[in-house]
Amino acid sequence: MEIVWRGTKRHAELLLSSISPDDPESFFAEIIENESGSELKIKVVSKDLKSIRITIDDLLVCLAAADLSLDVIEEK
Repeated sequence: MEIVWRGTKRHAELLLSSISPDDPESFFAEIIENESGSELKIKVVSKDLKSIRITIDDLLVCLAAADLSLDVIEEK
C-alpha cells in the first residue's frame, strides 16, 4: 500500500517528522523532489491486511493532525 502527498519540501519534511516516531518497521517513507514541488511517499508493508489497515489508519491520523497544525501556524 502506498500513500502519496504532494506539496512543498518544507511541509513534506514536517509531515515526515510527525510520523517518524510511529512504528518505523511497518512502513518506509521518503521525500522526492520534482519540478512541481515535493512528494512524501509512504509505503506500508505487512504480512496481513489487518496490520496494513491499522498502520494506514494511524499514519493518516498523525498526518492529518500535523497538516492541520501546520495550516494554523502558517496562517499566523
